Amino acid sequence: MRTLLFGLGLFLSFTTNLHSQEPYYQGKQIRVVVGFTSGGFYDRWARLLSRHMPKHIPGKPEMIVQNMPGAGSVVATNYVYNVAKPDGLTIGFPSSAIYLDQLVGRAEAKFDIRKLGWIGSPVKEPVIFYVRADSPYKTVSDMKNAKEPPKCGATGTVSTDFILARMLEDTIPGIKIETVLGYPGGSEIDLAVERGEVICRGMTASPFHGREPFLSWQKKNFVRVLLFTGDKRDERMPDVPTIDEIFDKEKVTESSRRVAEVILAAERFGRPIITGPGTSPEHLKILRQGFEQAMKDPELLAEAKKGKMDVEPASGLARVKKILGQK
Repeated sequence: MRTLLFGLGLFLSFTTNLHSQEPYYQGKQIRVVVGFTSGGFYDRWARLLSRHMPKHIPGKPEMIVQNMPGAGSVVATNYVYNVAKPDGLTIGFPSSAIYLDQLVGRAEAKFDIRKLGWIGSPVKEPVIFYVRADSPYKTVSDMKNAKEPPKCGATGTVSTDFILARMLEDTIPGIKIETVLGYPGGSEIDLAVERGEVICRGMTASPFHGREPFLSWQKKNFVRVLLFTGDKRDERMPDVPTIDEIFDKEKVTESSRRVAEVILAAERFGRPIITGPGTSPEHLKILRQGFEQAMKDPELLAEAKKGKMDVEPASGLARVKKILGQK
C-alpha cells in the first residue's frame, strides 16, 4: 500500500509540474478588436497578423478578429480600456490618431493612452488628401476663400480624414472644409465619393496604392491627390507636393507648423496595436515578441507584398508619450 501511495504521489507531482509548465496561451483564443469596418487596411493588417502571429506565440493560440466601428475607433478603444479583461487575451487596433481625443479632452474618450499596453505597429503611415478630379480644386491653394468649401467624409474626430481637414484649416488662412462625420469606415467614405455625397478625403497613403477602388480610380483619373505628408515626395506620385512644400509656398508660420507636427505625429504612430491597462508585463512581453517575430516571417512578408501593403515596423510611442507629457 505504501508503495502504491508513493507511486501515486510521484505521478500527481509529475502531472502537476507538467501542467504548470504549459504555455499561458496554450488552448486559448485572443480576440483582436478593430476600430473600423472590414476591408480597410486596419482590418487587413489585423487579419494578416492574426494568421501569422500565433505561430510565434508559445502555445500557438487562435486569434479571432472582431470589427467594432464607431467614432473613429473611440468605441473600440473604450472597450479595450474599460470592458475587456486585462488578461492578455484581447488586443485592439485603434486609429493612429486616437491620442488626439485625449489630448483635447474629448468627453467621449474614456481612456488614458499612457496606461495602455503598446505592442507595436507594422507600418508608418504618411497621409494624402484627395479630391474628385471633376471638382474645381487642382491644388491646396484652390481651396482658399472658395465660394463653396469642399465637402469631405470622415469616420470620427480622431480619424485621419477629420484631422487632416482641421490641420489644413488651422495652418493655412482662408481654407475651409466641410466635414461629414459618421461613416463607419473608409470603404463607406469611398462609396460616398463615388456617389457624389462628398468629394474628398484625407487618408493614409498605403491603401491608396494597395487596394480598390483606388487602383481603378487612378487608371481612370477619377481623383486627384493634392498633398502628401511624408518627408519627401512619394515616387508613386512624383507630382504631388509634400506638406512642407505647401507650407513653404503658403508661408505658414513656425507656430502653425508646430501645431501640424503634433497633429501629424499619428503617421509615425502607424497602425498601433494595444492591450488594456493592467495587462501583466509577462503577457505584454510575449505579445510584443510574437509581433516582432511575425513581422520578420517570410510568409507574412510575402502575403503583405502580394496585397500591396507597405511594411515598416515602428512604434512611434515615444513621440506620443512626449506629446502627453509622459517621460
